[in-house]
Amino acid sequence: MDKNAKIFVAGHRGMVGSAVCRRLAAAGYGNVVVRSHAELELRDQQAVRAFFAAERPDYVVLASARVGGIMANQSYKAEFLLENLEIQNNVIMESYKHDVKKLCFLGSSCIYPREAPQPIKEEYLLTGPLEPTNEGYALAKIAGYKLCLYLSEQYGFKTVSLMPCNLYGTNDNYDPQHSHVFPALIRRFVEAARDGRPDVVLWGTGRPLREFLHVDDVAMAVLFFMEKHEDPNVVNVGYGSDVTIRELAEKIARAAGFQGRVAWDSSKPDGMYRKLMDSSKARQLGWAPTVSLDNGIRQTIEEFRALHSG
Repeated sequence: MDKNAKIFVAGHRGMVGSAVCRRLAAAGYGNVVVRSHAELELRDQQAVRAFFAAERPDYVVLASARVGGIMANQSYKAEFLLENLEIQNNVIMESYKHDVKKLCFLGSSCIYPREAPQPIKEEYLLTGPLEPTNEGYALAKIAGYKLCLYLSEQYGFKTVSLMPCNLYGTNDNYDPQHSHVFPALIRRFVEAARDGRPDVVLWGTGRPLREFLHVDDVAMAVLFFMEKHEDPNVVNVGYGSDVTIRELAEKIARAAGFQGRVAWDSSKPDGMYRKLMDSSKARQLGWAPTVSLDNGIRQTIEEFRALHSG
């Protein structure tokens, strides 16, 4: 990609989008275009069309999505399906219609079947039922990837589609009602340690296994595949190993200095038992993560404390 190319990052205020913007700036790309939600409603087809007609971006990174944890996904299934479909359809189709040179679509490991063999290979997509607790979001992401793939196959529109594992890090969402498990645990244990609470109660059994990747590593993957990869077929982007939620909670509790008891409410859902991505394809192509889980936990706790010192 030309360093002067105009690059539209959709969702630049989110965790992934902001990391992509930082990475692009660090790599010398000085013409990054962004719009806040107030400036551009991506669910509004006419507004998105007018934006593309006016700005004519050369490249697009689609990092905008409605996201949330198990509770949010279960409570708002219709919104998670519809809003993500609207965002994706508008950005992808207007990119195609306005001759964008390449689009990067960011999905999620939840696109794969609940009972997929582990580690999860790209070819396991659509081989079995999805995890019910986030089915709406998963269906939308599958549709977005397939739209990119079909446009590439039928009309030569260049796309890359990356499926990251669970992400965490700078600019994560720490909302108590809508955050994912990693930021939720960061907040719970940092606040419990600060307040000297005797215990912390967590959802589920703690037995499910999850793979966590720092958002700076997925941002590096976005730039790597935009610059060097031409295949529209899905590519997994993961850390390469997983931990139980219980192990993760213990690591975060220790790093946060929490001295109390951790209790598990097994009446609450665990979600999918295991989601370990097979990222060998990405590694063979030349990408690999750089941030260890322990270092990532320490960095994230420091950042959360700096943001919530009051």
